[in-house]
Amino acid sequence: MDQVPVLYRSSDILAKASALKEEVTAWRRDFHQNPELGFEEVRTSDIVARHLERLGLEVKRGVGRTGVVGLLRGKNPGPTIGLRADMDALPIHEQKDSPYRSTVAGKMHACGHDAHTSILMGAAQFLSGLGQPERGNVAFVFQPAEEGLGGANEMIKDGLLTDFGIGAMAGLHVYPGVPTGRITAVRGVSCAAADRIRINIIGRGGHAAHPHQAIDSVSVTAEVLSALQHIASRQVDPLDSVVITIGKIQGGSASNVIAPEVELLGTVRTLNPALREQMPQRIETVVKGVTMALGASYEFDYHFGYPSIVNDDRMVDQLLATADQVLGGDKHELTKPSMGGEDFSYYTEHVPGVFFRLGVGNTDKQTTYPLHHPMFDVDEDALPIGIAMLSAFALNYLSSN
Repeated sequence: MDQVPVLYRSSDILAKASALKEEVTAWRRDFHQNPELGFEEVRTSDIVARHLERLGLEVKRGVGRTGVVGLLRGKNPGPTIGLRADMDALPIHEQKDSPYRSTVAGKMHACGHDAHTSILMGAAQFLSGLGQPERGNVAFVFQPAEEGLGGANEMIKDGLLTDFGIGAMAGLHVYPGVPTGRITAVRGVSCAAADRIRINIIGRGGHAAHPHQAIDSVSVTAEVLSALQHIASRQVDPLDSVVITIGKIQGGSASNVIAPEVELLGTVRTLNPALREQMPQRIETVVKGVTMALGASYEFDYHFGYPSIVNDDRMVDQLLATADQVLGGDKHELTKPSMGGEDFSYYTEHVPGVFFRLGVGNTDKQTTYPLHHPMFDVDEDALPIGIAMLSAFALNYLSSN
């Protein structure tokens, strides 16, 4: 791979981004206190749109239902890079007691999208404050509904890439497993495809005292659960990756009644596209074999969800070069792919993209709880780092493409 040039060399870009910290932190805390679930981000998107309008950007609301796009045009024609932030919260009740804790029962920003939105608002302010780029454009993409509802795909279907001429995408995700001040990235496949399964084990109900007169769907379910794990441990190459997790089991009505049916809901994560295509048949073969052997039957549904993010190698190289410029040479590293899912993957199916992790982990500030945890929080010292990285990367990309 040829060395990727970094043409935008501002030695104080992080210092300039840090000047926005107080304002960006206030946005983040406001969003944290007022979380909105997927496709419900009415308040959030209005705040974002009004901010972009005040900056003098071309703004389009309602892209992908509740998404917002702001366009910063350059002085001369050139490529358009999209910078993306997701805006939705999760249906989790916050447990952390802080001055900015969620005010909405059962909803919280447990995945850091409040930080993503605030960082991108800061990047829009930072870049627009520099004036028009010499060539090319920057599209600030505020996306709804990342958490399982595919907001990225909705924005694409609504003309995001074509209407704005976006030829590349970049995005970040806060990550408590990486210390504040550092970033990590992955070349190629960087996260798993995330699919959903529903298995309904159908037995025959009866009295708990007479199991021979029934077909116990609960005991059949136990055998199915055990057998499913043999797919990963005994049917798939150990150097390949697959995770089958059953996250919800529901069945039965009383302690002395044999349940006629049990429903299982779960997720399947893979990195290899060919293996992903095999998983419906592999899982159904196991379920069919176990239920048939024990006299039960089944229903099986497999839903293909988010594909894998595939980072463009050249953009990763430019990201690392940008990190050298902004953070210093020892503040980034290449890591292994994650088995988590992310709908940024829909963008990388259409245009080159790069998605990286922004460290927010700080033991002293108790920001090391994992994503989707009710105690999750971010180290707000990372917010200016996110602004600086996205801003510098966008300018470097426009200069070198």
